[in-house]
Amino acid sequence: MDNLRALNSDSRLKHRPLNTFRFLRGLICLVVFLSTAFICVVYLAPLSVVVLPLVSKRISRKAVSFFFGIWLSMWPYLFEKINKTKIVFSGDSIPMNERVLVIANHRNEVDWMFLWDLALRKGRIGCIKYIMKRSLLKLPVLGWALHILEFIPVQRKWQMDEQILYHKLSTFEDPTDPLWLALFPEGTSYTEESSEASQKFAAKVGLPILTNVLLPKSKGFNACLLALRDSMDAVYDVTMWYKNHQCPSFMDIVFGVDPSEVHLHVRRIPMEEIPVSETEVSSWLVDTFQKKDQLLSDFNVQGHFPNQVEEKELSTFKCLFIFTVVLSFTAMFVYLTLFSLIWFKLYVVLSCAYLAIATRYNFQMMPLTYYVKALYSSITNKAE
Repeated sequence: MDNLRALNSDSRLKHRPLNTFRFLRGLICLVVFLSTAFICVVYLAPLSVVVLPLVSKRISRKAVSFFFGIWLSMWPYLFEKINKTKIVFSGDSIPMNERVLVIANHRNEVDWMFLWDLALRKGRIGCIKYIMKRSLLKLPVLGWALHILEFIPVQRKWQMDEQILYHKLSTFEDPTDPLWLALFPEGTSYTEESSEASQKFAAKVGLPILTNVLLPKSKGFNACLLALRDSMDAVYDVTMWYKNHQCPSFMDIVFGVDPSEVHLHVRRIPMEEIPVSETEVSSWLVDTFQKKDQLLSDFNVQGHFPNQVEEKELSTFKCLFIFTVVLSFTAMFVYLTLFSLIWFKLYVVLSCAYLAIATRYNFQMMPLTYYVKALYSSITNKAE
């Protein structure tokens, strides 16, 4: 109970108090999500990212999208069905199954998770990928999952990130591969300190002074456009806000104490309307975030974004079905690991070893044709 009192010490700031029920429910949810993630990663990763890529990268990605999309979909169900968080959509009506770049403002550590609520409704929950800070790959289990899902790790130093970013983006050029590629152009989450620094820099270089968002950085976004423009349908400009400024932490979500409402305003910009030159892209991005800034100022006055869109409510039956399936498979694999043949234990050990090494050195398996071509090229060069 001491832990409960400690976690609830700032309950006056929360939408819901952290009572005993929510505390126990949160612990159960945390155990369920971590255990299912571990089993999903350890048992399915070798098949999805080691065996299948040797045949076809496209087939491998479809397998990853299917298997891990099922697990990822549990999070929107947690938000909306268990925690009763209201997700309010507004702006443009978004079609199903597009290939897009997603840019969003960055308020805190869990913003990226609420994009899953939109992706799930648009048939893209399994193929949404993020450009994220490299340190997240060091997290146990989560880092392994991020590597399998092909999130792009960066260190926020362009001299170090440029080559890695272009290499990773080149693997997403196939227009037949489903893709939502999401990035946060501000580069870091919004705080009073980061806002003050951003405003000082803007004043120094003669750019707009923004109060609700940070001045965006354009190099990463421009790199995405250069690499993927011809294979993308549109850019989704997402503006995210939490009711009463209730920016939640990860543990707030787990225990269901915050947020009460998450508002997502989406502006769909067809790719042909995005400028081409790097200078024009930079100006366009600053203008886009200036519009976000005004949109958020208006939200603070009106309490909502304009042009609310009615998105379908998530199915309670489908929620229960997915949780049942994931938990059943998890229980089966746990039983096989602990009480069945030693081969299952050996499989788990080898899988963990592979994931640790692959995540540490950030490499992905490629189709056999890739290695054959590389070997042929090497032999040809030596002969010359």
